[in-house]
Parts: sequence; structure tokens; C-alpha cells
Amino acid sequence: MPIGRVRRQGKKYLNPVPTSVGSASVFFKVLYRYLTNREERTPKRSPGPFRTDARVYENPPASGLRVTWMGHSSTLMEIDGVKVLIDPVWEQRAAPVEWAGPKRFFAPPLLLEELPHIDVVLLSHDHYDHFGMHTMRRLAQLEAAAGAQWVTTLGVGKMLQELGVKQVKELDWTESLQIGPLTLTALPARHFSGRSLFNRFETLWASFVLAGPRHRVYYGADSGEWEGFQEIAQTYGPFNLTMLEIGAFDPLWADIHMGPDGAVRMFRAMGSRGLMMPIHWGLFDLALHPWRQPIERIFATEDLRILAPEPGLPTEVADDSEVRSEWWRR
Repeated sequence: MPIGRVRRQGKKYLNPVPTSVGSASVFFKVLYRYLTNREERTPKRSPGPFRTDARVYENPPASGLRVTWMGHSSTLMEIDGVKVLIDPVWEQRAAPVEWAGPKRFFAPPLLLEELPHIDVVLLSHDHYDHFGMHTMRRLAQLEAAAGAQWVTTLGVGKMLQELGVKQVKELDWTESLQIGPLTLTALPARHFSGRSLFNRFETLWASFVLAGPRHRVYYGADSGEWEGFQEIAQTYGPFNLTMLEIGAFDPLWADIHMGPDGAVRMFRAMGSRGLMMPIHWGLFDLALHPWRQPIERIFATEDLRILAPEPGLPTEVADDSEVRSEWWRR
């Protein structure tokens, strides 16, 4: 299916291919497994502590491309002279309230107040594990993000403006925005949106290409498998770094979360160029699998070049050189 603009049915945005996000029957199946599950879904002891040395950002990356993974999908990316903060969530919980819901496994490696100057804040969709409302409100008040261009998907901009964000640009799938030397392009993903059961699909979700003069990165955000990954690579690649989700997966919701095996399949469908960076794991308990299982499967996969750094560690992306931190084993 050719990649194009999103389609709507009434108020609801549609996925690029038919997609199931689960029904009431799925809820009861999950509830039973949740109550009887004995897997280690959260670490017995908090990993870390991890600490980012903010002085690193005083000098540009030697390679021109450097990523600091803060856990889950939150990432500070420096690409060809532009600093992009991706799906920042500094909250204690990925939930609508602060006293209940999935709690982070470790503290943020870097305080928001320690962030370097940010050029772009990039938001893929409005789910709690990608869109931290308190984080957004605080960022909007920080000097480091005062001149930042916020880039998100259709319908999410209004939420940001209510939180005090001034410069917001919403993108439809295949729309692009030029920020200095960097071109950001929103592309389809197989997922959904909504911060409650009553407003699903009413804002858009997306993956993104970040293309600079020397480097190209694909941020897959949240997605199930679909044939569009191959077309994205053929049209917008090749990529130095391909960021694909590996956690919070289950056969019951495979249409919207590909998991580690699906990430490997999609990376190979995209040509296996550059490095694959596993994201969407290691910070929140959002599924029923053991918390280490996604990365264990990735590490056990043969003929797969990956960038899997320690949380909070600024990491250069250079010459397809692998990074395989085993912080999660400790």
C-alpha cells in the first residue's frame, strides 16, 4: 500500500492498514493473566543509578550524530548540528495520575533543568509513555527550550498550547518541516492514540524521518508490523540509525506493538542498513512479559548490528560500530 496522507472516518484517524487495538474480551484475558502472572515484570532492584554528564553537550559530536537514550523512547539526539528531544517523559509514572500506574524503573539520568539548548521537541503521539504532561509544561518554561520548535502530529498541538507551548507545528503523514539543516518528515505508523478509552484515534500518531546533510535517522515510535517499513526505507533511506520499538508486546496486541522479533523482521525488510536502536523498553511495565525479555531476544539474534547504550550515556553513532551495553544484566 503506497504511503500517503492519513484518512479519516468521522472524527477518527485510520491506520494505514486494517488494525485491531483490542476489545473488551482482550481486557478480560489480560486481567486474568495479570493476576496469575509470576514473571519478573519489574526489576527486583532499581537499575543504576545512571547519570548524564551534561558537560558533554558543550562540544558537538565528532561523528555528527550522537544519541542519549533516557529510557523507553525518550531520547536526546544531536544530528548534524541540531539538538532534538524526542518523546520526553520525565514523569514518575506513565499514567493519568501520579499515585497509580506503571512506575519508572530508574530515575531520569538528566534533570530537565540540566538540558542543553534544544532546537526541536519532537512528539510522535499522545500516549502517556510518550507525552508527559508535566514534562511538557516544565519544558515550555525552561530557558533551554525557549526557542525550540515543537513538532507533533495532527490534533496534539492544541494540548501543547494549553500547556504553554508557543511554537507548535502539526504534521500529517508525508508532510515535512525544515529546521535549519534538518528536515523532519512525519510518516505512517500502525498504532493508535488517545489518553482515555473515550478519545481513541482522535489525534494522529506517526513515525518520523530526521534527515540532515550527513545523517539520516528513522524514529519508528510505536507501531505494529506492516509492509510500509520497506517503502519508507526505499523512499527516505538509507538510514544511519533505525530506532524500533521492542517492548510492551504481546500476541493479543501484535497489530500495534511489533516486539523484538517484529523489530528484527522490519529492520531486515528495510535493508538492515546502518544500526538498529531498540527503544520502548527498560523503563515502564506496560505488558506481561519479563522486563528483560525484549532486549535478551535482540542480543540473541544473529547477524544484527545494534546500538543499545546505557541509559543517559551520550553515544556517538559512527561507522556502523555496535554498542551493546549490558546494564540490564547487572
